Amino acid sequence: MTTRPFRTALATVIALAVLGLVGCGGDGKSAGREPGSASSEVTGTITVFAAASLTESFTQLGKDFEAANPGTEVTFSFAGSSALATQINQGAPVDVFASAASGNMKAVIDAGNGDGTPTTFVRNQLVIAVPKGNPDRIGGLADLAKPDVKVALCAEQVPCGAAARQALDAAGVKLTPVTLEQDVKAALSKVKLGEVDAALVYRTDARTAAADVDGVEFPESAGAVNDYPIVVLKEAANKPTAQAFVEYVLSDPGRAVLTAAGFQAP
Repeated sequence: MTTRPFRTALATVIALAVLGLVGCGGDGKSAGREPGSASSEVTGTITVFAAASLTESFTQLGKDFEAANPGTEVTFSFAGSSALATQINQGAPVDVFASAASGNMKAVIDAGNGDGTPTTFVRNQLVIAVPKGNPDRIGGLADLAKPDVKVALCAEQVPCGAAARQALDAAGVKLTPVTLEQDVKAALSKVKLGEVDAALVYRTDARTAAADVDGVEFPESAGAVNDYPIVVLKEAANKPTAQAFVEYVLSDPGRAVLTAAGFQAP
């Protein structure tokens, strides 16, 4: 008389236990970590080498990442992508590399220093940076070739310099810059300091310096857009946190910071 109710009750308990297990991890989502969320493995310090044009946005992303992952610290080194790639290939202790062009990233990957496939996370294009108010009335690349206009460019081995050369060639404009700089921030500073009348810089850099400069758009920039790839490095000392930072850059909060800075979606 008691056997059937006992079996029924036992079956009910087993069924509830199975349902509980399915609810905990059956869909596979709760077992994985959402990008940017805290994890016990995500702790300690990482070093990120990033293109100079990422200075403001990555500095903010570093602070946001640290806030989302207590116990972490992100240390940055910002410079021209070509110089950073050379340092990585010479053995600099780095966890993450974010380049302003695919060519410099390729140099790192070809040397066997990447851990996995780089991901393009944003794009950027050039504008002509001029002093506030555009006193020389520069309206396009042709105006930069006028004999009384002093121009700063990035060196051609730097992504902003290669993009500038591509745009100038497309426009058929030949000019002799008064200075060639090793990163885009240095070229922009020449305008801010009044040492040149114009410089070809990224749109994002002109935006961050909007109090001092204006950015003049020109059509040839659309044919000289740079992709920005990011990758965890093979010899990263803190791979879990490095990977978590890359995931954060690719997450919705990360993309929001980058978009607000003027970067384009890839």
